[in-house]
Amino acid sequence: MVDKMTRAQRSYVMSRIRSTNTKPEIALRRHLRSLGITNYRLHSKVPGTPDVAIPSTKIALFVDGCFWHGCRKCYRAHTSNKSFWSSKLERNRNRDRKVTKLLKTSGWTVARFWEHQMNGDLRDVDRKLLDIGAI
Repeated sequence: MVDKMTRAQRSYVMSRIRSTNTKPEIALRRHLRSLGITNYRLHSKVPGTPDVAIPSTKIALFVDGCFWHGCRKCYRAHTSNKSFWSSKLERNRNRDRKVTKLLKTSGWTVARFWEHQMNGDLRDVDRKLLDIGAI
């Protein structure tokens, strides 16, 4: 499949993609507030810059985008520039593992959620929050 956009157009479109305050991230924060969890910090200066950090209990929450982190459920392999994208996803996953390990060795509890988990039914999110002691 050939990209219908020029390199400049594609570059512009990709530059508009947010890294903070995304819809899934906002959905997680809204859900935390509905559970009575309000003592969190956004994009804290903790290693890895978690989307949500609860410093009092040392809990770090990340919402990983299905596209950017290669969700097994949602991700579809790219048809163009395959080597770039496979390398990019591998780097993202390696960084996620490194950050998780660093936070855990620093005494933090880490929970990662997929973007698709923030849509609709949040029971899986609740279970994970319960497992890590956030609720």
